[in-house]
Amino acid sequence: MADEIINRVANSKLVTFDLEDHYPEGLRTELDISPWLWEGFVLKEKEFRQYVKEHDWSLYQDGYLAVYNSSEAIIPAWALMLISLHAAPYTKKVVSGRLADLEMVIFTELIDNLNLSSLKDKPVVIKGCTGKFIPENAYLLLAQKLRPIAKSIMYGEACSSVPLFKASKG
Repeated sequence: MADEIINRVANSKLVTFDLEDHYPEGLRTELDISPWLWEGFVLKEKEFRQYVKEHDWSLYQDGYLAVYNSSEAIIPAWALMLISLHAAPYTKKVVSGRLADLEMVIFTELIDNLNLSSLKDKPVVIKGCTGKFIPENAYLLLAQKLRPIAKSIMYGEACSSVPLFKASKG
């Protein structure tokens, strides 16, 4: 009689945490404001305010907006705040920077607000392969948030995970 094959992963108490399951939906867009500068370099307040006023902010409806300047002009903080205030009624979030900066802000807030109490004293594997872009730093933040509550933390897939942390007994 052949030995029965037992799926130890399926029978384990291991909990897989996939950041992709928490991925906030919504279009991510970058807005380069350098065309709104005089000769691409100088911010003239009156003209800049006119560009901001006339811009179709509905293009970013229910999405996320990263505002940046591709020229070397120094943009005063008030100008970016003005843009964010005009975009706010349409967007979920506006940040200064590029798409990578936007994703980091989105995931930092997401992880800060996660309720992980159901993972208390459990072995957790943070799933590594996703179909959507997850910033690398999001995994670090998640691991740090899990450390005080999880029994152990691993990374990868349940069948081939890398051990990262094990709580001390006692």
